[in-house]
Amino acid sequence: MENNDRRKFIKKVGIGAAAIGAGIASSAVPAMAKKEKTYRWKMVTTWPPHFPMLGEGADNLSKWIDEMSGGRLKISVYGGGELVPPLGVFDAVSQGTVEMGHMGHSAAYYWAGKSPATQFFAAVPFGFNAQSLNAWLYSGGGMKLWEDLYAKFNLKPFIAGNTGVQMGGWFNKEINSIEDLKGLKMRIPGLGGKVLAKAGGNAVLVAGGEIYTNLDRGVIDATEWVGPFHDLKMGFYKAAKYYYYPGWHEPGTGLEVMVNLNAWNSLPDDLKAIVTAATYRSNIWMLSEFEAKNNDALKILVNEHKVKLREFPGPVLKELKKLSKEVLEEVASSDPISRKVYNSFLEFQKNIYAWNKLTEEPYQQMKYL
Repeated sequence: MENNDRRKFIKKVGIGAAAIGAGIASSAVPAMAKKEKTYRWKMVTTWPPHFPMLGEGADNLSKWIDEMSGGRLKISVYGGGELVPPLGVFDAVSQGTVEMGHMGHSAAYYWAGKSPATQFFAAVPFGFNAQSLNAWLYSGGGMKLWEDLYAKFNLKPFIAGNTGVQMGGWFNKEINSIEDLKGLKMRIPGLGGKVLAKAGGNAVLVAGGEIYTNLDRGVIDATEWVGPFHDLKMGFYKAAKYYYYPGWHEPGTGLEVMVNLNAWNSLPDDLKAIVTAATYRSNIWMLSEFEAKNNDALKILVNEHKVKLREFPGPVLKELKKLSKEVLEEVASSDPISRKVYNSFLEFQKNIYAWNKLTEEPYQQMKYL
């Protein structure tokens, strides 16, 4: 190729390449400049605003989702009573109006009136601890059952926290026999409340922010709440004499996040993944907080406030366990979905208990060596 021809060819190639490059650049600019949609949601909760660990878990979830999404999903959190009543969360999120909330933070046993099966996803008397509940939900088919149940109410559920084994509660009289529970008015939700009723007591459902006043004024004779950390902050030691353990009624209570199904389906896949990841983080964060702080609070209650710590007598626990089995069977018999959930629960419980007898139990017993 002659020098002149070569120069003409290189010039044409350069002009063509520049044109192609300009075309690519011009087509890329709109895509890069296009602003991604920002979603603004409301989260309503059962807890008092910013309540330690529980309300704090909702606050953290909102913050983590904001951070991970780069601000594309912003969630305003409302404590119980700020936007809807504490026990109105389920209906508010199910209906999903902008005014009432896209998400809810609560505990599934509050919704037994919607479906008895909801209670299995929060706490079962003499049932799963936190570790086993997570195993059932994440790896044992429990979450699929929960999703199927909530879908009927236009909701998508997530496990987003756990209290660990709770305390047995605050009482204004000693519990020496099952007879001492007869006629007792106690704030106790879920399946534990049904067991108390079968034992002759009166289960009362009261939102967290109202418990102390009811206990102090004698509207109720006893209450369970969570554990020493919260009980210290709530001041229950000022209104009741005896602090009982263990929490037979709630050995590992799961906290839930529910999302309106229409709102969930409107999210792109990456934001769905972010919400899911945030609930996993919240689940382990909350359990860790409870485990780390409860014993220190218990020492303050006993040493500084002279709380009378009591263990439920063996015969009382034995009778309560018997009554629990009766209650669970009655709940399972109430409708097909409850039976299906309970069967799954029992099957997994049998499997994991067999494993625990070779691992967890022998390890715990080493302290006696």
